[in-house]
Amino acid sequence: MNPQILIFATNIISDPGICSAGLMHLKYPSQTTIIRVPCSSMIRPEWIVLALENGFDGVFVAADGTDCPYLKDCTERTARRVEEAQKLLSSRGIEPERVKMAAVCSVCGEAFARLIEDFYNRLRELGPVKVMKQ
Repeated sequence: MNPQILIFATNIISDPGICSAGLMHLKYPSQTTIIRVPCSSMIRPEWIVLALENGFDGVFVAADGTDCPYLKDCTERTARRVEEAQKLLSSRGIEPERVKMAAVCSVCGEAFARLIEDFYNRLRELGPVKVMKQ
């Protein structure tokens, strides 16, 4: 199984960090799709659930952490949204650990590559998403 990972990255902070992984030719699984957003706190729990119910095996939220230029409490807001998504997933019989959040700064290419590799391996252990019919 080659898990498909959806990555939410922020335009100003985490996306440049992800790009730096590529510029340094670091290896990480290629089965990723990146959606850029202005701020990670704008991600809706329903988007995460929708991704996992429609073909993705995991969702990685690359948050700005304390570097967010928009909100001082960005990390806390994003964490609450991820937690809400995990609760929604549990109620649908989907493992909440299929969602991971981590701060990725603009120079965190190596850390990002390690995080995605670890997440990918965990998703391989979990196997395909089993969506309950409603």
